[in-house]
Amino acid sequence: MHERVELNLFIGPAVPIPAPQAAIEALQKVQVQVNGGDTPSGFELTFSLAKRSPLQTLFLLTGGSSIPVMRVVIMITLGGTSEVIMDGVMTHHEIRPGSDGSKSSLIVKGKDLTALMDLIELNGVPFPAMPPALRVLTILAKYAAFGVVPMVIPSVVEDLPIPIERIPTQQGSDLAYVSQLAHEVGYVFYMEPLPAPGTCRAYWGPEIKVGPPQPALNTDMDVFTNVESLSFQFDKESKEMPVVFIQNQATKAPIPIPIPDITPLNPPLGAVPPLPPKLKFLNDTAKLSPIGAVMQGIAYASRHADAVTGEGSLKVTRYGRVLKARQLVGVRGAGDAFDGLYYVKRVSHNIERGEYTQNFSLARNGLLSTTPRVPA
Repeated sequence: MHERVELNLFIGPAVPIPAPQAAIEALQKVQVQVNGGDTPSGFELTFSLAKRSPLQTLFLLTGGSSIPVMRVVIMITLGGTSEVIMDGVMTHHEIRPGSDGSKSSLIVKGKDLTALMDLIELNGVPFPAMPPALRVLTILAKYAAFGVVPMVIPSVVEDLPIPIERIPTQQGSDLAYVSQLAHEVGYVFYMEPLPAPGTCRAYWGPEIKVGPPQPALNTDMDVFTNVESLSFQFDKESKEMPVVFIQNQATKAPIPIPIPDITPLNPPLGAVPPLPPKLKFLNDTAKLSPIGAVMQGIAYASRHADAVTGEGSLKVTRYGRVLKARQLVGVRGAGDAFDGLYYVKRVSHNIERGEYTQNFSLARNGLLSTTPRVPA
């Protein structure tokens, strides 16, 4: 399948608008890195820069104090379907002089919208009688002007602080505090762009590894092959089983409890997982409530459960769509041990004129597929 790919670039303070024609004509390369979990994503734009180019003013001066936040939205249109692959802010400018008569290059780097939450430290802001989910909603409300739509999932058991006993206060920036609250209950926090340019979802909740999978990645299947490369490795040493401690209220003695890596939101994608070769004792969980200790153990087990990983690359026009991170995808043609469903941990977009490729990382907990078929 070969479809025409169109790239749209939106730039502006707070609310981005279509980039001027001079910027589009000078754009040489686009690189976008989308990470799973709670790792921030980023982008890099490369422009050809002439001596009298208006880009000198458009980008370099916007890095000053007059416009503190310059937003960038990158959208791809493939087969009549538009997909926003990055919604972020500029954080870095760099000029690389040309050689042998070639033009200079302007490199613009940036991060996703979580960068806005890491600008100011707000130590000591109180949140009386507010559970973690409500604190997160209160913090995210101030970013509504940037089109941020919060999606906050309360934890299984909410810790409701009683004001006469304690009042939680924020430590660090909004991003640091929201990420800390997510870590305490075994959640992740990230931002991902929505289909409409200028809108973004702020997700605070468990890392979800269920849902409809993307079309399969086919390798070594002759004319049906749709990837450039795909390789796998099995490393059972990477798997760890956490052991949390719950304190007996009567005797104050810690009770060790091993935590498995299988949950309703993290089902097994491999039928034969390896036995964990080592145990990880989470000693700090003894001071938490029993539910809080178990949730931290579940989060640790989920992060250290993947024994099978895959690395590969593809051409988007051949695959027929944009491969997305934080979702499932099928694999065919890699052999019985490695075929089946995988979780897409990371995707990088590399766009140049006439070429659009993606590099990706896959992961799952074990060998052999748990499903007889994957969507083609």
